[in-house]
Amino acid sequence: MNRKRKLHDGIVGAVLTAGSALAYWVHPLWVLVPGVLGVTLLQSGLTGFCPLYFILDKTCKETETAVKV
Repeated sequence: MNRKRKLHDGIVGAVLTAGSALAYWVHPLWVLVPGVLGVTLLQSGLTGFCPLYFILDKTCKETETAVKV
């Protein structure tokens, strides 16, 4: 698994967990955070465009060894 994939999975997992916890303990409207993330994951699967990967592509450069498979 490459670095961007690990970062993506970690960020998505953290946002889902934080949104669910905030919805449970703070206010029910926080459930919109995991909901919006779920819709984004669905559109990413259908269109092939992921906003988080777009940001990671701009900010994280792959190393020589990571590019070679």
